[in-house]
Amino acid sequence: MTKKEKQPDTTKATADDVKQPAEPSLKDEIAAEMAADLDDQVKADAVDVAALQKERDELEDKYLRAAAEISNMNNRFKKERAQLLKYDGQKLAAAVLPVLDNLERALQSEVSEDSAQSLKKGVEMVYTHLETALKDNAVTEIAATATFDPTLHQAVQTVPADADHPKDTVVQVLQKGYMLKDRVLRPAMVVVAN
Repeated sequence: MTKKEKQPDTTKATADDVKQPAEPSLKDEIAAEMAADLDDQVKADAVDVAALQKERDELEDKYLRAAAEISNMNNRFKKERAQLLKYDGQKLAAAVLPVLDNLERALQSEVSEDSAQSLKKGVEMVYTHLETALKDNAVTEIAATATFDPTLHQAVQTVPADADHPKDTVVQVLQKGYMLKDRVLRPAMVVVAN
């Protein structure tokens, strides 16, 4: 055979060649490797997912606790503010009570002269105005009840109980007590039968 004679072409595929399974291509090999790597990574990250889930739960718990604490603080602040508004002026009222006591003592003194009588009348007017101002601002006198109440009275002296004054009853009020709304500004100083 000469060089110029043609040899049969083996590069052409025959029908038999097409039906035979082809070797896996490079693309298929890469896809298979990536899938295997991805499976391995998911398995390795499964521990991290659990840890992240736990961390998320802890942070959510901290967030909920902080939100509840803030809500509680707001409620406490509102209550304190309401208390301050309700008992506004307590310090002033407590400071005025000794003045009221002194005016009352001045009114108890006996006077005979005309000038002293007019002075007493002026003191009485001041006392009345001050008493009215206190009542208008919810400051009321603690009633001298027959039964001793330690939340309203302060026992400064005791006397033996008798027929007129059974045990634990108020015998005498030495100094009036006052309340601002439902809070005791000053307990009444009393003598109690014991």
